[in-house]
Amino acid sequence: MTKIIAIANQKGGVGKTTTSTALAAGLHSRGYKVLAIDVDPQGNFSDTAGAECQESHTIYDVIKGEVPAEEAIQKLDCFDMIPANIMLAGFETELPPLGKEQRLKEYIDPIAGRYDFIVIDTPPSLGTFTINAFTLANQIIIPTHAGVYATTGMIQLNTTIKNVRKYCYNQKLSVIGILITRFNPRTNINKDMRDLTERIGRELQMPIFNTFIRSSVVVEEAQANKLDIFSYSPESIVGQDYTAFIEEYLKKQEG
Repeated sequence: MTKIIAIANQKGGVGKTTTSTALAAGLHSRGYKVLAIDVDPQGNFSDTAGAECQESHTIYDVIKGEVPAEEAIQKLDCFDMIPANIMLAGFETELPPLGKEQRLKEYIDPIAGRYDFIVIDTPPSLGTFTINAFTLANQIIIPTHAGVYATTGMIQLNTTIKNVRKYCYNQKLSVIGILITRFNPRTNINKDMRDLTERIGRELQMPIFNTFIRSSVVVEEAQANKLDIFSYSPESIVGQDYTAFIEEYLKKQEG
């Protein structure tokens, strides 16, 4: 069965797009067939991957029903992708209320079986497009800072996940893990916040990845060069951390 992974957190700036890009690229480099889907109107995932977002079909055209999903897929060096652009921003208000949470699932399901993994980058909100991603997905990864506000937001996220399972009939949806990003292991406050994150994760029955992603300017440098972390600097501390994260993720699939 295809693993469909939504990378989600309603708080921005927690490393969602970096994690989405690294996971998709890392899985592809290991020989898996990977489709990346951007449902964030900001289009950062698409931009980082080097997708063409203005003159080509995007996820906006797909969920409007104007083109089949396969016509919007771009074959990139790093992975296949259905990109997004700002046109998606206004579409939330255009969607008819009946069945709007099912749009992504309706149009992606016919092609999902062609891939081993589908990685979906979501907006920093719990709005319609994130709900669409959860309705399609069978796994969620939650990147988060080791901080009070980022951590407590997981409670609201957990409520949304429960509602999707109940009202969108997606009982297969599960949180595969919380990934702590931009972590500085040398500071006591970061260590304390990691402990808090782990405690809340246990209370919500959300597992925590043992791997954490350390802070480094190399992340911004890679994005500026429109490259994933492995293409830009695989030996950097962030490259090493994301390598360890992907290995831990794959071991979870074996278990």
